[in-house]
Amino acid sequence: MSDPKQKAKIQFNKLQKRLRHSVGDAIADYNMIEDGDKVMVCLSGGKDSFTLLDVLMNLQKTAPVTFELIAVNLDQKQPGFPEHVLPAYLESLGVPYHIIEKDTYSVVKRVIPEGNTTCGLCSRLRRGTLYGYAEANGITKIALGHHRDDILETFFLNIFYGGKLKAMPPKLLSDDKKNIVIRPLAYMREKDIERYAAFRDYPIIPCNLCGSQANLQRQAMKVMLKSWDKQFPGRLETIFTSLQNVAPSQLADRQIFDFVGLMRSQQAEDQTVSLDAGLDVLAL
Repeated sequence: MSDPKQKAKIQFNKLQKRLRHSVGDAIADYNMIEDGDKVMVCLSGGKDSFTLLDVLMNLQKTAPVTFELIAVNLDQKQPGFPEHVLPAYLESLGVPYHIIEKDTYSVVKRVIPEGNTTCGLCSRLRRGTLYGYAEANGITKIALGHHRDDILETFFLNIFYGGKLKAMPPKLLSDDKKNIVIRPLAYMREKDIERYAAFRDYPIIPCNLCGSQANLQRQAMKVMLKSWDKQFPGRLETIFTSLQNVAPSQLADRQIFDFVGLMRSQQAEDQTVSLDAGLDVLAL
């Protein structure tokens, strides 16, 4: 095909179809969205949340269930944040939206010493604010833009630095049991999202609060996974599949499997005795 524009259009259509299929599978597998849901799409201004909103808006037109969408952005009052970008973009889409204004930036900068990682506190403050908005406005599902690579990065972060075997679940009930968080992009690869965002030319807003912290542990995980993906195609898919195929009895956590009480059943013991007796008879 000699026409570059036509070729690009075909590539975009294939990618869009794959992303929609991926999101649809994740939603169905984990029953993420149900009839009558009011879904809050948390829009940060990054490629992931833009893609999430885009795909959900398209699925909303053809989904077998009826649900509402509202895009919500938390303006954390970071210096230089372009406040006009998201409202202008969302108005052009015609999607209901709300901008929450809360100065969490000053809190983080005041509490966290210069040079230390701000992501932990920043995310807790964001989460609390968004949860509060959801409870006050009848939101039934909170949709976040985490993708497969985010889940795998979190998995290895917890192994290497936290001593825990856990990741980000595609669907989560908050600790206070008041909110359900969903991650419809759970099956999507970051590199596909990057390509899709480039096609769509989203008005990306960088995070100036933590984006300059080049030595974050998560960045090290990202580099590791990208290296594996390049050297060993299919490895990341296999690792992600393992998160969906857990065998508690083959691990070592006494809280999720009763190793202490593990014993042979009486029936098994009786069968063993019977077998031993039979072997004794044969020996005679």
